[in-house]
Amino acid sequence: MGGIVHIQVGHCGNNIGNKFWEIISDEHGIGPDGTYKGDSPLQLERIGVYFDEMKEKKYFPRAILVDLEPEISNSLFSPTYRKLFRPDNFVFGKGSTSNLWPRGFYGEGRKFAGQVLNVVRKEVERIDYLQGFHLTHSLGGGTGSGLGSVLISRLNDQYPKHLMSSFSVFPSTKVLSTAVDSYNTVLSINEFAENVHEIFCIDNEALYDICLRKLEDSEPTNDDLNHLASMVMSGITSCLRFPGRWNLDKLAVNMTPYPKLHFLMSGFAPLVASGPLEVNALIQQLFDARNMITACDPTNGHCMVATAMFRGPISMHELKTRIINSENKKSSLVAEWIPNNITLDLCKMPAPKTTINGTFLANTTAIKEMFIRIAKGFKAENTVKSLISEYQRCQDMDAKNKDEVISNQLLMANDVKQPNQK
Repeated sequence: MGGIVHIQVGHCGNNIGNKFWEIISDEHGIGPDGTYKGDSPLQLERIGVYFDEMKEKKYFPRAILVDLEPEISNSLFSPTYRKLFRPDNFVFGKGSTSNLWPRGFYGEGRKFAGQVLNVVRKEVERIDYLQGFHLTHSLGGGTGSGLGSVLISRLNDQYPKHLMSSFSVFPSTKVLSTAVDSYNTVLSINEFAENVHEIFCIDNEALYDICLRKLEDSEPTNDDLNHLASMVMSGITSCLRFPGRWNLDKLAVNMTPYPKLHFLMSGFAPLVASGPLEVNALIQQLFDARNMITACDPTNGHCMVATAMFRGPISMHELKTRIINSENKKSSLVAEWIPNNITLDLCKMPAPKTTINGTFLANTTAIKEMFIRIAKGFKAENTVKSLISEYQRCQDMDAKNKDEVISNQLLMANDVKQPNQK
């Protein structure tokens, strides 16, 4: 099984990425110092996918940590986990994008991208067989959106035969945001739609609502949202990190029946560990639209394909029997919008602190609701003259670029609404 290089960009991308590495290190029995302390052979069977094994059973994450701002590097890690990462894979600059996409894409970011790609090349050379890349970032920030867009474009050019996927955080006015979040997001989506094979959408709007409802937290913090996002990332990647049917290519082929429609909705259960959970209860929670981390109503669209990944001491026969029986009986166990051809996967290694859990992925046209929300914010920001002048000051950002972005957005929206028309 080949390796996957994980690149985390910007403040948000690094915060979520670091939490993700803490979680999966624990799942694989890797301590904060990189040594193996686990107790199951399953933990090491596919360890090379995300970790590089060194002498004396020491493991380094195949992770590259990137930010344009130098001071960010001091606040990213808990002192416990900083030593987990390879020091040469920290790539921090000396500038800032000031939360502006063009500065990340045309200015500081474009100059800095070569330095990042050099570190990527060295990491790739350590892998016998490269599956592809994961990028974790925010679409609302200047670095995650602008520099992230540069990197995925350049990676696509340099590694055209390898799969590119991203965990992309979409902004929300419910969470601390800036006046240019929607603008940065629209400009980024234009690049990611062209250069990324599958995009796992992490919507701050949904994360915030889930924290309010499930965690009963009146003021969810960024740490709350980041922890929830990293749990979902752990669930999605479990099918790649532990023995099973999937690799990066197979997952992408299964989840993207139409090349342009590769923005995926995901969910996770249980969101809160509260004692032993029955299989029926897990299935019902997993397919509950309120537990999806994309703020859209799946009943308002067509679900083209879906995958449910279960973890723990469950039999595949039991899963199939319960889901098929519930579909035949039209019970409330499986929501009506779930397609009959849903793919099931099973990993015998449960997540820590749970006996059984599950992750859900869907490619549904209902995700258009998230894009409509972002587009409304884009139109509102587009009327602010001071904002427009900030973007026009950036080199190469002109009306032609803007017209192209808007045109591509309209084409993509049409594709989402009419998936069967080619």
